[in-house]
Amino acid sequence: MMHGLEKSDSSIRAKKSANKPGRPGAESMEQREGTKENTGESPASRTLSREIVTGGLDRVRQAARGNKKERFTALMHHVTIDLLRQAYYWLKRSAAPGVDGVTWHDYEDNLEAKLTDLHTRVHRGSYHPMPSRRKYIAKPDGRKRPLGIAALEDKIIQRAVVEVLNAIYEQDFLGFSYGFRPGRGQHDALDALAVGISQRHVNWILDADIAAFFDTVSHDWMLRFLEHRIGDRRLLRLIGKWLKAGVMEEGVVSATETGTPQGAVVSPALANVYLHYVFDLWAHRWRQQQARGAVIFVRYADDVVAGFEHEGEARRFLVELRQRMEKFALSMHPTKTRLIEFGRYAAERRGKRGLGKPATFNFLGFTHIAGRTQKGRFQLIRKTRRDRMRAKLKAIKEELRRRMHHSIPQQGQWLRQVVRGYFAYHAVPTNLQSLSAFRYFVGRLWLKTLRRRSQKNRFSRDRLTRLAADWLPSPRILHPWPDARFVVKHPR
Repeated sequence: MMHGLEKSDSSIRAKKSANKPGRPGAESMEQREGTKENTGESPASRTLSREIVTGGLDRVRQAARGNKKERFTALMHHVTIDLLRQAYYWLKRSAAPGVDGVTWHDYEDNLEAKLTDLHTRVHRGSYHPMPSRRKYIAKPDGRKRPLGIAALEDKIIQRAVVEVLNAIYEQDFLGFSYGFRPGRGQHDALDALAVGISQRHVNWILDADIAAFFDTVSHDWMLRFLEHRIGDRRLLRLIGKWLKAGVMEEGVVSATETGTPQGAVVSPALANVYLHYVFDLWAHRWRQQQARGAVIFVRYADDVVAGFEHEGEARRFLVELRQRMEKFALSMHPTKTRLIEFGRYAAERRGKRGLGKPATFNFLGFTHIAGRTQKGRFQLIRKTRRDRMRAKLKAIKEELRRRMHHSIPQQGQWLRQVVRGYFAYHAVPTNLQSLSAFRYFVGRLWLKTLRRRSQKNRFSRDRLTRLAADWLPSPRILHPWPDARFVVKHPR
């Protein structure tokens, strides 16, 4: 079935998907930065390139929106030199290099020739991705999370392919999916959850944790899911190459039979596709067909929170969710997945049964608490997670030691930037006390650092108070109340 697009756009050839028997019915990543200090390209030419890229993908979006069951059989031609150039400038300039050792600035030398060569290799099929460089970052609970750092050319191609995938799947993804999607961020997910809990009949919260999601994703199921919308064999082979590229750790390359590297540019998009079919469509259908009371869902990447009006439905959903995940090579974490009584009536009901206060749950860096206003009305209180604050303060302490002998203005300027960045995310209503505590502890760490610079220990607290007033931003709420921002973004 053809879309009736212009002949020049026959690449968006699409035919109805033939779902094969037995197959299902189908929030640190590279981010776009500014383009200052870019050389060798005029603003006019870059604007023209962006228009060319956007025009081609807009036709893909329109075709995907027009028919939700069609497969796109020719997508690779949208991976143009112009899109590769845009992808290069979208990458983070200061990101660590992969196994090739090439940095963003290294690649900028003779950029056009390199992009032309890369484009040729991709379309001829002679491009082969390198293994990801394995790196570990500390988690707040003391464990380490493995990250895969791709080579720079792999990042460029992955970023370009993400644009192609977004053009299709942004027309399919459901409203309660927020992670790593254009125009959606962590605070949008937090707002949606807060509004759902406060304005719907939510009495039970399911805090669902998928165990080691990025490490256990099935490559076979991933490609099956992609085939529901993508019929371009070249693009599917390219994604398959990334999944099988392996990781390098201490000079040894290990094959990857499952999972997608956490930290790879393409991984969030692939994760959203996987969970769209495994969780989103199934949960949406469950809510429509099986739930009798109110049900809300909010998913940010592999972090899922569900709210229920009735305890029985919440428990039944959890049982079926475990079965659903096992079917697709995933599992729910046995201890981190919790069903708790929560909501506007939770404290009152628990009090009648002689129980303590409602339990809390964590989502996207905040602890959510069933609290009360001064007038006794229910209020969802969100506070910065204590373990996250401790981890941030520990990192600041270590960095201050490295900057111990920098001048006070240099230290103050760096700390101002750190505190301001921390407030930009955490300064939500009901979290002012945590912001004040963070600023206080940053000041204490600064005082200890300055006193260590001299054995005479002459640096006084009064002097630090004056320095803090000069350099450290005062805590204040920067984000609006969730319902106010949610109504603006979702007027209906």
